[in-house]
Amino acid sequence: MKKLLFILGAVLTFNCNAQTAYITNAGNNTVSVINVATNTVTATIPVSSYPGGVSVSSNGNKVYVTNYGANTVNVINTTTNTVSATISVGNFPFGISVSPDGNKVYVANAVDNTVSVINTAADTVSATIPVGAYPYGMSVSPDGSKVYVANSNTNTVSVINTATNTVSDTITVDDYPIGVSVSPDGSKLFVAGDSNTVSVINTATNTVSTTIPVGAYPYGVSVSPDGTKVYVVNTGSNTVSVINVATNTVSATIPVGNQPEGISVSPDGTKVYVANESSSSNTVSVINTATNTVSATIPVGSNPIAFGNFISSYTTVLASLCIEPVSIAIYPNPTTNNITIEIPLQAVIEIYNMHMQLIKTIVADSNKTNIEVSNLTSGLYLIKVKTDKGVAVKKFVKE
Repeated sequence: MKKLLFILGAVLTFNCNAQTAYITNAGNNTVSVINVATNTVTATIPVSSYPGGVSVSSNGNKVYVTNYGANTVNVINTTTNTVSATISVGNFPFGISVSPDGNKVYVANAVDNTVSVINTAADTVSATIPVGAYPYGMSVSPDGSKVYVANSNTNTVSVINTATNTVSDTITVDDYPIGVSVSPDGSKLFVAGDSNTVSVINTATNTVSTTIPVGAYPYGVSVSPDGTKVYVVNTGSNTVSVINVATNTVSATIPVGNQPEGISVSPDGTKVYVANESSSSNTVSVINTATNTVSATIPVGSNPIAFGNFISSYTTVLASLCIEPVSIAIYPNPTTNNITIEIPLQAVIEIYNMHMQLIKTIVADSNKTNIEVSNLTSGLYLIKVKTDKGVAVKKFVKE
């Protein structure tokens, strides 16, 4: 628990105005830094040869970029927007994902058929794990216990046990899987493949529960923070498919720029950012999730790819700390089964885990609200209370 309290202390001292997307530009070996609030490029960072994959640490302090032309990973310090380290990995690294606690980074080496495990404290490779042929996209489970790797040339997903750094299971999916994204609760995995489908995997059984038709040549995949929608870029049809998770159907198809590849949902779920890789575009499309329309188009560097989780979720959740707080009380704290929240006004109450993932929303219609938390795992959580008079954020411990 001391470690979690230390992490929370770091959260509370972070710049709560920074809401940032990091776009890898393979054509000119740079990363464009986008302010999500204003949809403007605020910095351009030189990196190594042919950057493709990208993943932002959960605390927002570091961004990891795979350079498939240099067989390296660049580590970007987000405070200075400079490369602080360069790590040699396997051949043609592309997919990349940071563990929720930020201690490890997993890199898919497509040509070597391996995954490199980076120790982030030392910025060195601590293990190399054999997987299927031509691993591409990857995603770490919310609890950090598993890594899911799409093996494009064997039509499988490798499940890596992070405690042992070994493959614990192999799941057969549709042809040429590329993008993967796990749901916020860890119960489902969404895999995009060249069969123009998305396979939905039940992670409890590691089996495909359904297959959803989408657009042509689906690539990147991103799940909304509340887990109700999945956004899939269709490289061959220049669109984004919006999947309704409750019905496993496509509820909308949104035209974007040419050859979209990377995609990420903003931490509040109101926007989706899409990197349009074609040189005729060199843009990022911003989708308004309320209307399923493109609300802005941002020029970036040459051949933007941004394959992975490229938006910092850390500070957006805690941006309310910059607003005049509302007085609230939470008890008992710590707790095992229930908590009571007392507030002076009607409010919307949100509960986040320490990976800044929204796990529960409650609309409070009185000044005292009881919330069942027995189904939550032990650990530290954040309560965000939003009223028309202001916002408050407090922590509680689930034992």
